[in-house]
Order: sequence, then structure tokens, then C-alpha cells
Amino acid sequence: MGRARFDPGYDNHRPWNGGRLVGAKRSFKVKQIWAIRFHLDHEQRLRDRALLDLAIDSKVRGCDLVQLKIGDVISGGSVKARAIIVQQKTGKTVQFEIVEPARSSLLAWLERRGGTLDDFVFPSRCDPSAHLSTRQYARLADEWVTAIGLRPLDYGTYSPRWTKASLIYKRTGNLRAVRILLGHPKIETTARYLGVDVEDALMLAEGVEI
Repeated sequence: MGRARFDPGYDNHRPWNGGRLVGAKRSFKVKQIWAIRFHLDHEQRLRDRALLDLAIDSKVRGCDLVQLKIGDVISGGSVKARAIIVQQKTGKTVQFEIVEPARSSLLAWLERRGGTLDDFVFPSRCDPSAHLSTRQYARLADEWVTAIGLRPLDYGTYSPRWTKASLIYKRTGNLRAVRILLGHPKIETTARYLGVDVEDALMLAEGVEI
């Protein structure tokens, strides 16, 4: 039950989000990505390495990532250079690239995992015919960031999704391209999640001389 602000104990009541980071999670820095990769390789966690790399390249939401099937990323025994899926949230198609090192880690995992083109890339631990749950994916992400000394409150499954998009924006300033890659229907959504503000706009403008 919630408390009314006129209740005697209201001022001493700790809100549910007290001390928590509410809103968009941080994207990873390049050195943090490589630190997580080193940890996963050292622990021989082929699935998690492939999951991380594919999450970064695909830039899709966790609910779409865990439902990828082998046929979505494999063709003729090789990992596709580009893949296309239909987003659950918007119902629209989105394309993404699969580059090194994602191709290598994904192929290593699938060779170990086996399966057919109709099987999920990342199967459930409890039911091999089902896909990894978004909850389990979130727990794995928490393990990754904790392993390299980061706070799970600051990072999550959205962190890999935003990592490459943030780097592309910082290097090019092309917000429209980032919107297309993330599959956002409105550019305002992309701007909000990337934290684009007046200062960013002015810095881009200052770099252009006429």
C-alpha cells in the first residue's frame, strides 16, 4: 500500500527507488567491453561471449536478442554479415551487421551448441526447446559488470544495445543514422536516450566552418 504525503510517517518513508539509478542505463566504454570479453574468455563462457558480442552489434532490445534463431544469423554454414529481424515492440523490421569479433565468438558458440536453423541461438537452461529468458539475460549482464568492478545499478541489458550507437553518434554526429540502426520510430526518442542536448548541438556546429 502506498503512503499519503499527509501521513505522520511520510517524511521518514524511503521511496522504492531511493539510491537507485532510474532511467536509461549507461552504455559501455570500449575498455569496459574488452575487460568483460577478457573475463568471459578466461572463464571459457562461450555462450556469454557470443551473447555480449551479438548484443553490441545487433543493437536490438533484450526481448528480440534472446529470441534470435540460428537461421537468423547463419547461412550456408557461415555467420551472416548482415541480419534482419522484426522487432516485437514496434512490429517493424530492423537490419544489423555482424562483424568481428562477433562472428568468431558466435560461430564458436554455435559449433559447441549444435542445433538446427529453427532452434534458438541462446536456449533456456531449463528447457532446451525454449529461448533464454530476458530475466536470465539481465542476471548475466549483472554478473559481467560485477566481474570487472562496475555497479549493476548503473548498467544493464540496455548497455550493450547503446554502446555501439553511442560511439557512432560521438564519431559522426549523425543522429538520423543512429535512429535507423536502433529502430526508433522517432528521432526524439534516440536523442533522449543518447542524452543529446544543446551542448552537443553547439559542439557539432562549432566544428563546421563556412
